[in-house]
Amino acid sequence: MYVIIWEYQVKTDRTADFEQIYHSNGAWAELFIKSVGFLGTELVHDLNHAQRYITIDRWVSSRAYETFLAQWHDEYEVLDVYCKGLTEQEALLGKWESVSRETR
Repeated sequence: MYVIIWEYQVKTDRTADFEQIYHSNGAWAELFIKSVGFLGTELVHDLNHAQRYITIDRWVSSRAYETFLAQWHDEYEVLDVYCKGLTEQEALLGKWESVSRETR
């Protein structure tokens, strides 16, 4: 499994819009689900910092994600530009792959 984790500092007056778009059935998930390699997304909220959120996007592989980006680039960019107005800051925390260990 391939996992991409983003952190966001959401504008105070845009929290409801942000949650609607980034939720597991929001606009991003609707776009991602067009790819057979998409496994799901999760939105989590920091209980100690009201405007801090993290998204966790799961894909079957990095190749599936890259294929999605190539195929849906224009739609991705349009949504990304729109979402810039929702946050004060965003940061890619990392791209991760599951560690598999064969049993002997």
